[in-house]
Amino acid sequence: MDDLKRLAAEAAMAELDMVGSNLSPGDRLRIGLGTGSTARHFVDLLGRRVAGGLECICVPTSARTARQAQSLAIPLADLEQTGRLHITVDGTDEIAPDMSLIKGGGGALLREKIVAAASDRMVVIADEGKRVEFLGTFPLPIEVNSFGLSATRDAIAGLMEKLGLEPRISLRLSPDQKPFVTDGSHLIMDACFGRICDAIGLSGELLEIPGVVQHGLFLNLCQVAYLAGPGGVSRLEP
Repeated sequence: MDDLKRLAAEAAMAELDMVGSNLSPGDRLRIGLGTGSTARHFVDLLGRRVAGGLECICVPTSARTARQAQSLAIPLADLEQTGRLHITVDGTDEIAPDMSLIKGGGGALLREKIVAAASDRMVVIADEGKRVEFLGTFPLPIEVNSFGLSATRDAIAGLMEKLGLEPRISLRLSPDQKPFVTDGSHLIMDACFGRICDAIGLSGELLEIPGVVQHGLFLNLCQVAYLAGPGGVSRLEP
């Protein structure tokens, strides 16, 4: 599986070449760097490009990705310094035929969504196992404020009951069994919605809950995906 993730990351390097070829003279490629096991391969490959002379400036979506990029001497900045990004490359937990995604398994969904939305182009890299006919088999990560946690959970459960679902919600834990805390000092609840038929409607209802900071439905953001399987890498577009 790790080999497939690397193949997808390698294929996505072509997107950098395409975007870079259209830059104005003197403009540096501005790249958003995703978080997770597949994105890690892309950062490694980008580090080799930078060592070979690629001019770029990158915005990481997590402290973990920032540490990896720094170890490879990849130039980093934040969105206040870069402005809009040319491209973001990130992994996914699920991708549906319409290019909608569920992300957040790695715990960086808020920053990943901010960076993706601030990019002209979002490219997803993954193994073929992430391709689904509909979203929802993977539990939906919901980033929440720690204040009023039980009230927020009750509100999410109420929404699930309104949709005719059993409210199966779990607070994400770290390996030490303490609550997982995001880089933004929030917590994550994983909610099992099953087949999500109206992702836009669900997105809106979740964001209406006061304690919800953001959720892992990435809608109308992904423009290209590279999915690697035993038969090679497929390039998907809407």
